[in-house]
Amino acid sequence: MTSQPTPKTTENDPGGTGEPGGPGGSSGLQAGLKNRHLSMIAIGGVIGAGLFVGSSSGIATAGPGILLSYALVGTLVVLVMRMLGEMSAANPTSGSFSAHADRALGPWAGFSIGWLYWFFWVVVLAVEATAGAVILEGWIPAVPQWAWALIVMLVLTATNLVSVGSYGEFEFWFAGIKVVAIAAFIVIGGLAVFGLLPGVDSEQAGLSNLTQHGGFLPHGAGAILTGVLLVVFSFMGSEIATLAAGESENPQQAVTKATNSIIWRVAVFYLGSIFVVVALLPWDSKSITDDGSYVAALESLGIPHAGQIMNFIVLTSVLSCLNSGLYTASRMAFSLGQRGDAPKSFARTTGNGVPRTAILASVAFGFVAVFFNYKFPDSVFLFLVNSSGAVALFVWLVICFSQLRMRKIIQAEAPEKLVVKMWLYPYLTWATAGLIVFILGYMLTDTEHDGRRTILLSLLVAAVVLAIAFVKHRGRGRRGADAAQVQVPGEARDEVSAG
Repeated sequence: MTSQPTPKTTENDPGGTGEPGGPGGSSGLQAGLKNRHLSMIAIGGVIGAGLFVGSSSGIATAGPGILLSYALVGTLVVLVMRMLGEMSAANPTSGSFSAHADRALGPWAGFSIGWLYWFFWVVVLAVEATAGAVILEGWIPAVPQWAWALIVMLVLTATNLVSVGSYGEFEFWFAGIKVVAIAAFIVIGGLAVFGLLPGVDSEQAGLSNLTQHGGFLPHGAGAILTGVLLVVFSFMGSEIATLAAGESENPQQAVTKATNSIIWRVAVFYLGSIFVVVALLPWDSKSITDDGSYVAALESLGIPHAGQIMNFIVLTSVLSCLNSGLYTASRMAFSLGQRGDAPKSFARTTGNGVPRTAILASVAFGFVAVFFNYKFPDSVFLFLVNSSGAVALFVWLVICFSQLRMRKIIQAEAPEKLVVKMWLYPYLTWATAGLIVFILGYMLTDTEHDGRRTILLSLLVAAVVLAIAFVKHRGRGRRGADAAQVQVPGEARDEVSAG
């Protein structure tokens, strides 16, 4: 529910996200996602390609202390997801936190955070398409890199255009491969760490790697915060399940399940796998920097073709991220169209409940970004990446402030819908918001890893979007006031009729 007029719910839209038929035909979003789809989307959404690719720099920066960095960010994500779960369980919608911000903070907030989130994901499309193309070109060099990027984008666009069930099925298998791979890595690596796996160099693998080679914090406690800046963005995607819930058979149950399972998902997949890496190898091992943390760990176990195995897993993660990124961007565009914050055509759906225009508009910008990546990688594309880099933190901050207000609204209007509750409200919500602001502020001091550039460019883009939001909604308010003034009062109408 938003502060804008809420579209009527269609029979095929139990989540209340549909739009009545309009020009061009529309049946609204449909409940095409099964429980197994939502479960795997929730599990796989928290495992991004950044976990496999970006953890090396974090380990090099903080040593074994990177575990504390992941634990800190993981706790932050758990708290934010708890707040989002509270609001989304009470009102599942394809707009998720954008729709909640619209209702709780005002249309300007829903507009701004919705478009910023859309911008983030369409840039991610270009980043992931290029990353996938690099791997595929290495396997089949006869096909140029740009062609692989085009093929990957076209295939997943077609998948999303068929039906939401098609997206869910692809994501089920993509996420399933990630989950099985990382679970196997944790089990095999854990056995090696504790000396239960034959054929592994026991002098190299072991818990002693956590305290030797300079200690648990070889670069001091300050490195934990630097590590936070390096790993925080790999957690983006945990909120996708709340967007997808609106197209599931039982939205409230799906959101509740995804929210309650976030703790073990973060603990197992992030903390568990990183623990195995830093226990298998000394944190300052050259192979971690040269080959990547997970490849180096697999090679230390004597697993042949470790690099190619990890390339396959990373490719799967890239395709999963692309698939979900296109889905997420299109549903946010759909929600913005419903609320009048995007062209109305974005809110129209096909007979299969697919917001075709929203999907095509999102992928079109993704193609443009891919072009910039190949034509202007160090200028235009670098600006796009840096200017969208802090959006994750902006989204989490808006969720905090929205929940502070929405709790009171839900309690007043429908307290029975509070099936998920934020812990220690409102104190823990304020503490979470404070931590996010602190991280944003700390980014301004980070010049070594481009944290300052990222936050400044992201703030610039956010300021532009906010300015557009205020101008747009102020103009809408004035038009509404003018329309009210020109209406003829009832008594005057009676006098005219009598005359």
